[in-house]
Parts: sequence; C-alpha cells; structure tokens
Amino acid sequence: MRFVILSRSRRLYSTRRLVEAARARRHTVAVTDTLGYQMSVATRRPELLYQGKPVGKVDVVIPRIGASITHFGLAVVRQYEMLDVFCANESQAIARSRDKLRAIQVLSAHDVGLVPTGFARGKDQLRSVINLVGGPPVVIKLLEGTQGAGVVLAESRQAAESVVDAFASINQSILVQAFVPEAEGEDLRAIVVGGRVVAAMTRKAVEGEFRSNLHRGGSARAAKLTPDERRTAVRAARALGLSVAGVDMIRSSSGPLVMEVNSSPGLEGIERATAVDVAGAIVEWAARKARPGPMRDRVRR
Repeated sequence: MRFVILSRSRRLYSTRRLVEAARARRHTVAVTDTLGYQMSVATRRPELLYQGKPVGKVDVVIPRIGASITHFGLAVVRQYEMLDVFCANESQAIARSRDKLRAIQVLSAHDVGLVPTGFARGKDQLRSVINLVGGPPVVIKLLEGTQGAGVVLAESRQAAESVVDAFASINQSILVQAFVPEAEGEDLRAIVVGGRVVAAMTRKAVEGEFRSNLHRGGSARAAKLTPDERRTAVRAARALGLSVAGVDMIRSSSGPLVMEVNSSPGLEGIERATAVDVAGAIVEWAARKARPGPMRDRVRR
C-alpha cells in the first residue's frame, strides 16, 4: 500500500518512526510537507497537487499536523477525504480536538470524567469562573497552547488576575481548571489506536513544576492502567471521533479525569518509556482499515 505522512519535517522522531514502521511492513511511504500542497475545488472534480504535480494513487494518509498550521492542514486532509483516501484521523475529528473548549464540551456530553473547567475571556468574568471550578489554586490555560506552553498555576485570586491580564493583552481566550492536588505532579498518557489502548506511560513533573510534559523536563515510565482508565481513554478518543489519539488523564479521588486529547501525539517519549512499537501499531491498523472491501469504513462527509 502507498502511505503518505503529512509532516513538516521527515527528521522528526514520530515521522521517522512511522516511515520505518511502514517500510518494515513492505509499504511504500512518502513524507509530504503539509504546506507544499495545492488544491482545486470544482463540482465533483476535487484535485490535489503536491509541489505542482498530481498526488497520484494514495491508500493511507497519516496526518501529523502542527498546531500552527491547523487550518490549512485540515483543508489538505479534507481534500484527501474528498478523493476517497483513507485518513487515519478524519479532518472533523482533528478540528474537534484542536479546539480545547469544544473538545471539553463534547467530552462532557459523553460521560467522560473531566477536570472541572471554566471559560473566560477577561478579568471581569474571572471571579465567577474561579468559583465555578472550586476556587484557587487553579490552572489557567491558553486555548491554543501546546506541550505545556501557555499553562500557568495560579495559587491565589490575585495571581489568577495577573495571569489573565497578561493573556488578555495578547488577545487570548483562556480555560480555567481546578487544580487536583492528589495527582502530585503526575499524569497518564494513553495512546489509543483503533479503539484500544496500545501503550501507556506515567509522566512525572520535575521538582517545583506542576506540568508533567516531557518537553518541560518531566520524566516518564511505563504505566499499567486500570480497566476504568482504559475505558476512559477509549471513550474519550471515540467521543471526539479520533482513531489515533493521545489521551492525557490524571488520577483523582473520583477516578480518572481527562485533561486533553491529542490527535497527533508524539511517539518518542512513549516508545522509549514502554518499549512498545506504537508506530507499528498505527501502521498495521491503518493498513487493515484502508483495504478495499465491505469492511472498510467510509469517510463521513
């Protein structure tokens, strides 16, 4: 089968591993820069070109779209869908997960445990939002932050107002989430592929830091999930329509709580922590789903 991986760089760990996994299974694979596409939309005649040439036959697309190019990246995925090419994650599902507020709203409607969350645009609404999530300390997040960037712990109302003022000065909307002390700076990341958890790790923040992201110096080790945690991860991915997802959870006194669902989870940390061939699991699942025949899921328009 011919795989296409949408990625800004073939040197990225996750991209390299997906290429290796596809080639190891005797698939043809090409890495294409998402910004290198051109599209033509006409009645019943969608066209997609890469660097000025028709893309030709493609069986599977694995989107690895960076947050900074979400809008154009989604257009490319939609164009592949219009050409009836199987995409590991559909454009609508990626769009849901990239909008943090929308994702939380969708998850809340599917009985997924969530960290209590409020939404505010400015300081005038902050007091009531902080009360809604149980009062300080609270975690304040930019709607479009990634890898722990734009995430601040405010231990008092005064600190929260200062953070909101700073974010408001750059015209950013924010989420306010309850701080869960029993998590003790740890969270779980579960990788869901095709409706099952294929790997999971525990991430631990460095001393003095509450963000456990590996990009922030956190450490990781393989995790054994409880049945409830596995169900929560799978339910969260399914609610957003994602077939490949990284589901971030914390353990709380009331059970697993979902913090975020990522449509392009990084593979480096979890493969090294667990020794699981996550890239191989993604490639094998995608190849099975893309095979023509009555079992193939059709793209939802």
